[in-house]
Formats: sequence, structure tokens, C-alpha cells
Amino acid sequence: MTTLDFLVRKDQLAKTELRGAPELPLSDGEVRVRIDKFALTSNNITYAAFGEAMNYWSFFPVVASQDPGWGRIPVWGFSTVVQSLHPAVAVGERFYGYYPMSSSVVLQPTRLSSAGFADGAAHRAALHPVYNQYSRCSVDPFYTGDSEDTQALLRPLFMTSWLIDDFLADNDFFGALGAHGQRGVMLLSSASSKTAYGTAFQLAQRPGLDVVGLTSAANVGFCDSLGCYQRVLSYEQLDQIEAATPCVYIDFAGNADLRRVIHTRFKNLRYSSSIGGTHVEQLGGAKDLPGPRATLFFAPAQIKKRNTDWGADQLGRRLLQAWQAFVAKVTDPAEPWLVVERHQGPVAVEAAYRQVLAGRGDPRRAHMLSLNPHA
Repeated sequence: MTTLDFLVRKDQLAKTELRGAPELPLSDGEVRVRIDKFALTSNNITYAAFGEAMNYWSFFPVVASQDPGWGRIPVWGFSTVVQSLHPAVAVGERFYGYYPMSSSVVLQPTRLSSAGFADGAAHRAALHPVYNQYSRCSVDPFYTGDSEDTQALLRPLFMTSWLIDDFLADNDFFGALGAHGQRGVMLLSSASSKTAYGTAFQLAQRPGLDVVGLTSAANVGFCDSLGCYQRVLSYEQLDQIEAATPCVYIDFAGNADLRRVIHTRFKNLRYSSSIGGTHVEQLGGAKDLPGPRATLFFAPAQIKKRNTDWGADQLGRRLLQAWQAFVAKVTDPAEPWLVVERHQGPVAVEAAYRQVLAGRGDPRRAHMLSLNPHA
């Protein structure tokens, strides 16, 4: 049998290659899973764009002899165990988790429980454990069989959205809320992206905030239709917000020029949070900016804090309740926020990747992919 890997040049994300390699025999304690389906969103482009800085390339490294300049982008999806040399993981079990853009992968289950396991591969030991967890679909409270696509597409993004909102609230919105009797303004770039509108959905439930979506002129209508932004402005319309407004910038775009404009214009910018990099070609540093330092948000750090504050059970309950409310809104048949497109096989995966990388297409459409033509 052969495993297919979709590879990307780490320093040229538009350069890709599909490689096949023979499946190696399993060692004791290992399992091989078939990657049945995975989501591809701008979040995965962020993984690639920040791959070196935040170790995303390290989760599923390409064999060094195949050239370390290539990498496998991590994705979220579902797999089925097809071979097992671990007594507590059965062939046929289904798992949700973090996978490479491949047709299969070998995992080393450790710290097993009824809920799932962690991958104990040596190269992942130093990486953040939140990405190493695999959940058994049979007992996962977030799982329903008819919503796998929604889970793969939105669950990891919404968890980040929820944690951004929680982090801002935990820090009293850095003084932007209610300053001098004014409403605090939350500026969200790349407002049509899924992590941005998930964050807006949460922020919109907090009194005293104006949630303002910033997007391209072409996506203003889509963002308006969601109903979670108080206002939606194109990037050219920043002058419609008073320069003295107390505000927080939540940057999903990573556009260096836009960041500088916002830091320069808003004299009362209380905090600047860098989340992602949907504008790949405009990524840049954040040195020598006026106002507060642009600070990279790392979701696992907030998870760790809330695990300490509340305990894992309470954190899980809060996340589940928020997730269920969000999914009900997103999948409302009358006005769905996304329509899923499914792509199978290498050619279709390549085409979808290029579309997402370029930021093209209808933001209401979402991509579910598989390198297994019959998965």
C-alpha cells in the first residue's frame, strides 16, 4: 500500500507536490489511520505562514532525505483505524483530531482514556499537547454523525474564537470598554474568515461593545448578512470611525500595511492582537509601530489558564454550550453561514488549496477534502 502526501514548500506556499511512499510496517503500540476527510480553511494557511515561528511544520515532518524545505500542513478532520498494534485501540474506531494533508498517518497512542488518546511520537513531545489529542467519536460530546463536516471546518476555529473573546474579557477589554462613557470598539480584520466571525458571534453577546468587521469591498455584503457585526466597513472606510475612539484591534489578516494604518490612525488603541495571516502576500513584521505592541495570540496559553482557573470539566462544559449555540446559528437552514463543498482525490485537493491560498471564492463556501478517493 502507498501513502499519499500533499507537500508544500515552506518558503513558497504556492509551490506544491504530491508524493507517494510505501507504507512501512507498524511497530508495537502503533496504529495506522486512514484520513477520511479534513477541512481546509484560511486557518490552515496561517499554520503554513507561521509554520517556522510557531512549530506547525514540526507536527508531521517530511523525512529529511526528501528535502527539509518541504512540509505537510496540519489540518483538522476525521480518521478510521485501519491497522492496530495497540491493545486499547481497535481497527474500525473513528477519531477526530489533527492530521497531515495525507491519505494516512501512523500514530503512537499514549495516555489512553475512554475519551481518546494523545500521540506519543517522540518528535511531538515538545509540541503543545492540545494539538496532540485524538477524540473517540463514539464518546465525544461535540460529535454527531451528521455534522462531521461542520466540526472539521469550524470546531478548532471556534475554539480559538471563544478563547479570544474570553481572553479579552479576562483582561477587561484592556480598558476600551466604557472608557469615558463610550462603547468599546472591537476592530476585526478579515471579517469574512471563520475565526473572525466566530469571535464576532461571541463578542456580540457582550454589552457595551461595538463589533466592527473590516473586510474587502467584495465581502461587505456577506459579513453584513451574518448579523454578528454592528458595522461592516471595507478597508478603505476606516475614516468612518473616529480616530479618538477607544478600541482593540483583533488582526486575522496579518496585513502589515493595514496594521500600520490602524496603529497610526487610532490614538486610543488599547491593545493589538495578532491572530492569523489570511493576507499571505502582505504578511510582515510589527516593529516600530505607534501605540501598543502587536501581540501574537496563542490559544493554548488561554486554555491552560482556564484549566487552572476552572478545571477541565467546567471549561469543557462552557465550550460545549457555546459551540452548540454557534452551530445552531451557522447551520440554520433558513440562512446558513456556510455551504460545504466536498473534494476528493489529488487533483481536487490541489485546486481547493490554491483557491484558499489565494483568498478567492465565496466566503460562504467551505472546503472538505480527502486524498482517499473512496473514503
